[in-house]
Amino acid sequence: MSDGASGTTAGMTRIRVWDPWVRLVHWSLVGLVALSWWTAETGRMALHITSGLIILALVVFRILWGLVGSENARFAHFLRSPKLALAHLRAWREREPDHETTHNAAGGWMVIAILGLLLIQAVTGLFSKDEVLARGPLARRVSDGVSDLLSDVHGATFNLVLAVVALHVVAVVAYRVLKGQDLVRPMITGIKRLPAAYAASAPRLAPAWLGAVLLALAAALSVWVSRLG
Repeated sequence: MSDGASGTTAGMTRIRVWDPWVRLVHWSLVGLVALSWWTAETGRMALHITSGLIILALVVFRILWGLVGSENARFAHFLRSPKLALAHLRAWREREPDHETTHNAAGGWMVIAILGLLLIQAVTGLFSKDEVLARGPLARRVSDGVSDLLSDVHGATFNLVLAVVALHVVAVVAYRVLKGQDLVRPMITGIKRLPAAYAASAPRLAPAWLGAVLLALAAALSVWVSRLG
């Protein structure tokens, strides 16, 4: 693994907090959720199914990365008690410098919510069908009743995905305006400028080859599932 610190200037430390794999998954999911919505609205179901399979692969990868990936990307590192998350939310209007090298106490649970909903969305999509021609890759492997039920769950879950994503965007804007914390730039560059006292807490980032292997495994799983139908 490699050290995440990038250098210190004028009492502030440039710390590499997000590895390329975390950023790749984050922004890819942003685009794919938008693509999934658009393809569903315009009836481009073949592309919709492809988008769903890619989402499935990325979510599986992010779960694996959350178990064995970079230190601050691991669930064990950023998931804190609901009590701490609530305490963090109660202070959301207080302007203060950013000191997190991972997700904050509330943001960690937001990550879990988004990943969980996207996993449900992708899996139910495998078994879903519409009333004309479009079918998920595994729709024929279950009864029509089960497929109809999972189709309903698929549609309802997507509405929840949109609601949670909207809440996430509002939170990011609120952090920028009210707390003076920019959460977007670090997710683009991977780097935060934090007080020098936090230099020692720079997260250790996992090697790039490990992410490549896990992503290949997740992609292979998604392709294999798609061919079962």
